[in-house]
Amino acid sequence: MNARNWKAGRRGAEQRFIARRTFAPRLLGALAVFGFMVLLGAVPIVSAQEVPPLITEAEYERWQVELSNWGRWGPDDELGALNLITPAKRLAATALVREGITVSLASTAQTERTIDNPCPLEWEMANANRSGATDRIAYRCIHGPGTTHIDGFAHRFFDGKMWNGYDVADLVTMEEGALKNDILTLKNGIVTRGVLYDIPRLKGVPYLEPGTRITVEDLEAWEARIGVKVGPGDAFLLRWGRWARQEAIGAFDTGAEAAGLDNSVIPWLKARDVALIGWETPGYMPRPPGELPRLALHDFALTMLGIHLLDRADLDALSEVAAAQGRWEFMLMLAPLPIPNGTGSPVNPIAIF
Repeated sequence: MNARNWKAGRRGAEQRFIARRTFAPRLLGALAVFGFMVLLGAVPIVSAQEVPPLITEAEYERWQVELSNWGRWGPDDELGALNLITPAKRLAATALVREGITVSLASTAQTERTIDNPCPLEWEMANANRSGATDRIAYRCIHGPGTTHIDGFAHRFFDGKMWNGYDVADLVTMEEGALKNDILTLKNGIVTRGVLYDIPRLKGVPYLEPGTRITVEDLEAWEARIGVKVGPGDAFLLRWGRWARQEAIGAFDTGAEAAGLDNSVIPWLKARDVALIGWETPGYMPRPPGELPRLALHDFALTMLGIHLLDRADLDALSEVAAAQGRWEFMLMLAPLPIPNGTGSPVNPIAIF
């Protein structure tokens, strides 16, 4: 059992012990107070949040024209919304560093195949002797669910075209890899302001249930609570509690069970002009009948809006530090491996408070 699971188990046992001794009197007292407040009109009776209707295929196709950022930064652009991270934006981000606390946003690499990580890191020692030691690693699935990584623009396409309208046919091949929009365009790294949207904390739960559609209403309710909004050139980081759920129930298939952004958030992302999106999983599952594919928002952000994606992050530690510090904005920095013609790269993003 690792330290995280041990702590969670001990904490759960302590809470159950306390609950057995205090539950009845506390419940009766709380009900009495609540009932009295309702009679006085101090507690409004509210209905459950209305989930917006599903985005239709026609709307989605229309947005590909109306919301596209193709050509916005010139016909030869390969950076997309990262153009919004100016030197002034980086300097402003450094001003958020006050305590000098650093937090990793990466999950620890796993070397064993599990239901949530079908393509683990391959690691072995190459040699070890009295003079030194070396080892070998291999990421056979950079874009797999077991690796915190950043997606390059040469990763996903719309009808044979990638970011900025480049034709995929001659530019992304098995022989040469990505000749445009490869991950090497990010060699100088990303430094900007990050803002964490902690939706389980908003709703008072440890994690969201699978299939939960996170809406603009949710995002703006969180903004109203913390007094901070994501804006141009920022990194928008979304937590639904993927790792907290694994702590509670064990490993699960994130391809079948996950919460995530509703497709109705796409125009909001365009309006906010974020430069980077980071999340624990790329979409919600299961999906209702008639819903667009799981990667609809993922692909739209990457290909049409030109927003790079930090995929499969672990945001639990960030959530705890942000809550302890009482602030949800910080400096974020990440640097991909300089892989020529690559479509993505493993990363270890660092938030600095």
